[in-house]
Amino acid sequence: MNTDYRHLNVDERAFIQLALERNCMLRAIARSMQRAPSTISRELARNAWSRPPKRRGRGRPRLAGGYRAVQAQERAVLLSQTARVSRRLAPGNGLWEQVVRLLRRRHSPEQISGILRRMHPGEPHRNASHETIYTALYAMPRGELRSELISCLRQARRRRLPRARGEDRRGKITNMVSIHMRPPEIEERIIPGHWEGDLLKGIRGKSVVGTLVERSTLFVTLARIRDATAEAAVAGFSHVLKRIDAQRRLSLTYDQGREMAAHQRLTKITGVKVYFADPHSPWQRGINENTNGLLRQYLPKDADLSLLKQSELDAIAWQLNTRPRKSLGWKCPAELFLPDSFDYAAYYKAIVALPT
Repeated sequence: MNTDYRHLNVDERAFIQLALERNCMLRAIARSMQRAPSTISRELARNAWSRPPKRRGRGRPRLAGGYRAVQAQERAVLLSQTARVSRRLAPGNGLWEQVVRLLRRRHSPEQISGILRRMHPGEPHRNASHETIYTALYAMPRGELRSELISCLRQARRRRLPRARGEDRRGKITNMVSIHMRPPEIEERIIPGHWEGDLLKGIRGKSVVGTLVERSTLFVTLARIRDATAEAAVAGFSHVLKRIDAQRRLSLTYDQGREMAAHQRLTKITGVKVYFADPHSPWQRGINENTNGLLRQYLPKDADLSLLKQSELDAIAWQLNTRPRKSLGWKCPAELFLPDSFDYAAYYKAIVALPT
């Protein structure tokens, strides 16, 4: 039986009337209609049906308590068009006038709700939540007043955007391996080769740069990525990861962004095992989040990141990798990640031109 409830229609009500006239039992009617017996019993109770008395002799059976499909359908339509409770916030009442005055003074709906609670404590009929205010505004008919009041809002959108109701709207990534399944050595940050990744977005979120940070040495690698699609992310990240020795690209911890939907292909190309952080938990990738903040000095939010070449991104990453870090004992990431090929003392002398 279907568990999704739907209202009875006129055809179903006609079937109920016909079945009752034939003295069918309620459970038999429900079975024939593929409905719950409680649905049929509630419908009959709403429309004043009563079980007919048992027949004690010959003659025609009586009609089943006066149930009529046409009248039941008309009543259902009428009730569906009539609000059970009058709206607390409607144009014309005193509460509405208070809200309008505060809106015109550029107060937000949440601020208005707080003001009303302070003005009328213990009087719920004279209060309104910010959701009630938003609903009343966007339910108004189109016209000059609606445009004026909506223009008083912070964003002043013509339509209200849908909001998440306790669930993630980004969709699910198949075959994810949770961050809680990572081996202990990754958590302890002893062995280099374990990375954290993310996308850094530019102006209006239309251009992106991939960021990778090694957890133990804080070594940064930037990837030029065409857009935020899964195919572009695999191409960009695999290009920069393959430039690193296989012993130093062991795992990648990422958030649950859709750009990592093709993580299995990335693993196949680079050998990097991908682990996913919990939704809305940036602290589980705190090193990467902190590094993204440092990178904003070079890659601001209002910049078009698609104009940058891979060589330019490499130069930006190198500046960060040669910057001494307090958490590393004032050593730089390149000094720890590339101990055999990087002479920091020589680099420091060349940069600041110390006298000999």
